[in-house]
Amino acid sequence: MSAVATSSSFRSLGGQIAIQAAGEGSEQAISEAEAIIHDLHDRLTRFDPGSELCRLNADPRTSVPASALMIRFAELVREAGEKTGGLVDATLLDQVERAGYVESIDPDAGDRLAPRPSTSAAAAPSAGDWSDVKVVRTTSSVVRPPGVRLDSGGLGKGLAADLVAEHLDGFHNWGVVCAGDLRFGGSDGAPRRIDITSPDGTGRVIAEFTAPAGAVATSGVTRRSWASDSGRSHHLIDPRTGEPAETGLLQVTAIAQTAGEAEFRAKAALLSGPEAASEWLPDGGVIVGEDFGMRTLGPIEEANR
Repeated sequence: MSAVATSSSFRSLGGQIAIQAAGEGSEQAISEAEAIIHDLHDRLTRFDPGSELCRLNADPRTSVPASALMIRFAELVREAGEKTGGLVDATLLDQVERAGYVESIDPDAGDRLAPRPSTSAAAAPSAGDWSDVKVVRTTSSVVRPPGVRLDSGGLGKGLAADLVAEHLDGFHNWGVVCAGDLRFGGSDGAPRRIDITSPDGTGRVIAEFTAPAGAVATSGVTRRSWASDSGRSHHLIDPRTGEPAETGLLQVTAIAQTAGEAEFRAKAALLSGPEAASEWLPDGGVIVGEDFGMRTLGPIEEANR
């Protein structure tokens, strides 16, 4: 007799959330997983001045007491910077806002940012970067220079998927999608087919792979983009220029063991450009160029449908 499956779907974190688990107690576990997502959204959103993230970003102290969730997020910010040599820097909130991303949008719900004028004024000197972000667990504090602001962005989605995965671990099978970031697994060890869709916005499946467990994340420049007086702009900032990235790639999908790692691998690959992107995808991935040409790596194969 197969295990009873339970699922839930709702909108949060700027996109669609889907949670599924099979096994005794799955209904309660999914309800608790929903609460994990809602708590993370409320604490880490940058669009609510009362959120813990906004209060941390505005705090004039160097060392700020933080919740266990904020500690975990700050550690991920540091890990992403260290493992990508600074290519993924979650302290570029000033640059993100200067590019025009100043309000919450959910592309799947039809949200769009209005056209934004380009900012010609010189940027203020940076107060620091990811390397200035530290965690002191003995005092449950996040330490960074005042003025360094953290941006939850993609890393927040990856963290959400990983937290839910930890909560569901042990069930017969389970999966969670957090606005595009995916974790899946299960004690049954059964393989799952994972689809990767085109950056053209049609939802067309362009590649797929099969595995019993893992994590997948996609980073791209087409979904959260808007018109500006210089053409198109988007949310993915290149830390080397402080401007929206122009690397010759539209989208990169990465496979990893955790969604957080898949997130920063995908971003690092996209920011590295066509020649070096594959170096960030040791477990496999999909690279889509500006001409929509595609390369698949590792276990991922081009879809024949």
